[in-house]
Amino acid sequence: MDVTEETFYVDVIQRSHQVPVVVDFWAEWCAPCRMLAPVLEREVAARNGNVVLAKVNVDQNPTLASHYGVRSIPAVKAFRNGRVVAEFVGVRSAPAVAEFLDSLLGPTASERLLEELRASGEEPEVIALLEAGEYERALERLLQQARGGDAERKERVRRWMVALFEELGHDHPLSARYRRQLATALY
Repeated sequence: MDVTEETFYVDVIQRSHQVPVVVDFWAEWCAPCRMLAPVLEREVAARNGNVVLAKVNVDQNPTLASHYGVRSIPAVKAFRNGRVVAEFVGVRSAPAVAEFLDSLLGPTASERLLEELRASGEEPEVIALLEAGEYERALERLLQQARGGDAERKERVRRWMVALFEELGHDHPLSARYRRQLATALY
């Protein structure tokens, strides 16, 4: 589907809460864009509605391109839960595009973290906080453990916190603040 600045919020941001939405930022004059487009369309279609493809013409929608930091095209950004979770720039082969799309179909970083914690029986308080969407309190609890744990414990806590940073997005204020504090606690 073609997406504009007026429809982007509904067609991409809101829709990405139900299914991953891959946005192809392109322009008519861009030969690499014309090479990538059929590959993206074919690979998305092969996933039977489990991924949606949206196309943004950067010449007609410069505000969107600027907002998402598009400096070179084709630029492909994948959205889940309202935010960019993966991206690439330039032409990719069909197998590389397939791998990119398949990576969007699995559980998110926090879903994998919750599953790992449930399976291990560790951190019931952190599990409860994550299930309630209280990421800041969960990060604070994990940070306390990183400060006082042995090397093995610190490494496990580091992995869990990094998974939460991925879920929140690297630009999220909580990710930035707790990443610095984690680095201080570990080193």
